[in-house]
Amino acid sequence: MPYWLVEHAIGDVEAFHNRALPTGVRLAMFFQASSPTLVLGSSQALGSVDEDAAARQGIDVVRRRSGGGGVLLWPGEFVWLDLVIPASDALWSDDVGRSMWWVGELWCAALAAVEPLATVHRGRLQRTAWSTDVCFAGIGPGELLRGRSKLVGISQRRTRHAARFQTMVHLKWRPEVVASLVAGAPPVGELDALVATCSLPSELIVARLTAALLEL
Repeated sequence: MPYWLVEHAIGDVEAFHNRALPTGVRLAMFFQASSPTLVLGSSQALGSVDEDAAARQGIDVVRRRSGGGGVLLWPGEFVWLDLVIPASDALWSDDVGRSMWWVGELWCAALAAVEPLATVHRGRLQRTAWSTDVCFAGIGPGELLRGRSKLVGISQRRTRHAARFQTMVHLKWRPEVVASLVAGAPPVGELDALVATCSLPSELIVARLTAALLEL
């Protein structure tokens, strides 16, 4: 069974996103942001964000290399896990959508005790009116759902040599803050209904994810 390298870090979100992909190893990286940060997708227009509102609330705005809409990271209110696998790994799939199914299944196994009805989305990308600007407002392959609400978000960056899956669950969702950061101000009620949060303590989620990794 392949061995996972497991790391834990806290710090600057932009620097972590810009970390080079390792090759030839399985790597699991748990990360915590040191300050409130809005992370834009690689192709998301900067004009979609109210930068003045972000500055007033002390929220940094940075960009990641994977796709999707913006993700709000509030210290202590999420669990973030990055998973890196080499192209030679048995978990690798050339089908970009299907390649994320195992990631959702990992989260599903880790949260099974508290989220027994959670499901892994195996269909195509499903957009909403706000998903271009708010990552958790849409549903992508492999993501974990509670009913129609997104519980675990997944984005992916890949090269010929490796793939990096960036995953996250909210412990608390701040739809009013997210709405204030989006140019055009989506209705708070709409955003609230699109996202599910996990009630487990972050330490327990991390422990269960680490244990689930050993089964892969």
